[in-house]
Amino acid sequence: MTSVVQTAPEVRAATRAVYAAFILAGVATASWASRIPQIRDELGLTPSRLGLVLLSLAAGSIVSLLMAGQIVARFGSSRTVAAMGGLLGVALLAVSIGYEFGVLPVVIALFGFGFANGAWDVAMNVQGAVVERRLGKAIMPRFHAGFSIGTVAGALFGAAAVALGISVTIHLAVTAVLVAVIVIVSVRTFIPDDAEPEPIVTPSDPTLIGSTSPVTKRDRIGNALSSWREPRTILVGIFVLAFAFTEGAGIDWISVSVIDSYGASATVGALAFAVFLAAMTAGRWFGPTLLDRFGRVPVVRALAVVSLAGLALYILGPSTPFAFAGALLWGLGASLGFPVGMSAAADDPAHAASRVSVVASIGYCAFLGGPPLIGFLGDHIMVKNALVAVAVLLIVSIALAGSVKPLPGQKTI
Repeated sequence: MTSVVQTAPEVRAATRAVYAAFILAGVATASWASRIPQIRDELGLTPSRLGLVLLSLAAGSIVSLLMAGQIVARFGSSRTVAAMGGLLGVALLAVSIGYEFGVLPVVIALFGFGFANGAWDVAMNVQGAVVERRLGKAIMPRFHAGFSIGTVAGALFGAAAVALGISVTIHLAVTAVLVAVIVIVSVRTFIPDDAEPEPIVTPSDPTLIGSTSPVTKRDRIGNALSSWREPRTILVGIFVLAFAFTEGAGIDWISVSVIDSYGASATVGALAFAVFLAAMTAGRWFGPTLLDRFGRVPVVRALAVVSLAGLALYILGPSTPFAFAGALLWGLGASLGFPVGMSAAADDPAHAASRVSVVASIGYCAFLGGPPLIGFLGDHIMVKNALVAVAVLLIVSIALAGSVKPLPGQKTI
């Protein structure tokens, strides 16, 4: 007999809240990224100096991620996302004003932005895993599709703001206030992380839910340290790092490289960025069907090859249409690596918070090293050509794809 999933009202409310958290995180990220060329021009930054400025955002994320497992274990995902949403709003507001006064205010504000984003990321992925188990079906890639939807919306609004001549200050300030207010309100319906799951399937298929053993707060805090000694968790983290580098390079450098390498306008650069994000969104929305049919490992390996093909087209293409086609394949291929890695880290509910924190911490090292690496290379061989570094890490991801295979005895959903 086929099991019947019974979704309680609180689970449906939590599902909507998790979508909101992912979408708003994407809006904030893309809103900032869509105005990087204008902020760069105002500050007179070379590619290498821009890379160093972007490094401050990544540094804030890494500092936060190293603490995120214990923060989420102690305060819960709801309060963590609410607090970080408020901090992120303040940081984005500071960027919107600070860039007119020099590099230092932007660097400080971006560090705060990154710190807020790191803990927010871990907390919403932990809550997404809780909801996924309570629903009894795969939904994590679609939560990440929500992030991509948010980035597409943010990129399109950014392109419109550039085309209409709306200042960076007004654009980012309005975004900051809206994101902070909406996320603080929406996370009130998150499910408590330590709540013992209610039975939500018929007894004919109880394995869909996984372990229901209660885990204490002390257990979760202790797990935050021990997870750093687990080989599988570390390998999943490196796998996520490769895909995070692929995704982050697109977010940080597509609009800049289209403008600089192809001689396109700022509006066209923002649209190329939007195409990349739209492709990622499509891959994450339709990805669960592929994962359910073929499994994690073959799907992520195939998509890494697609992303490699897109990068080749983007780097070697002779004109802007080739860049757009390359950005599309690049984004599509990069779409599932990060969410699949998060799901793999959360396979065991008892260790989800700590392992997601470790994997995210390793993955975010891509955002720490990626901007300066691409920037320094870009000073010598142009940013477009420097993106060859992304291809190297995609090859690494293909080799490590086996690490995201479900744990023995765990029913993946």
